[in-house]
Amino acid sequence: MDSRISALIKPTLKTKFKVDFEWWKAQDSNWKVYLRSFLCPEHQKLLADYSYSDQIDLINPSTGEVTRVDALLYTLVEHCAKQPEFLSGNSAMVDSIFKIFLVNGNTPLNSIELSGLLNKPAETILRTIGAGRVYKGIKPV
Repeated sequence: MDSRISALIKPTLKTKFKVDFEWWKAQDSNWKVYLRSFLCPEHQKLLADYSYSDQIDLINPSTGEVTRVDALLYTLVEHCAKQPEFLSGNSAMVDSIFKIFLVNGNTPLNSIELSGLLNKPAETILRTIGAGRVYKGIKPV
């Protein structure tokens, strides 16, 4: 959807959201510092000397196709987000919402669905992520 048009549409409880990583990368030069803070202790040690430009090759076992991906984001999504303590109740609401999108593969969710996962009122979630300001790339779909 054209961003000028989407800015005029007020999200509702049923509006789906997801993380727009491209928007976030363009808006926040420190986005990888934020992601790094979510790494599990094992990967915080392993990636201590990580260069923010490091990429890794992924090979599709079916096709042999090689894809270059960001090492930090891949490690976070494929390992750290799958750890039981990743969704601890100690995070700020925006951080918790962001983590849910990492865990679910960035599948769009609405405020009602997020409410069931966070144990927070859907209206509060909507006021937080649907109020016009974009936090951590979380935007309406």
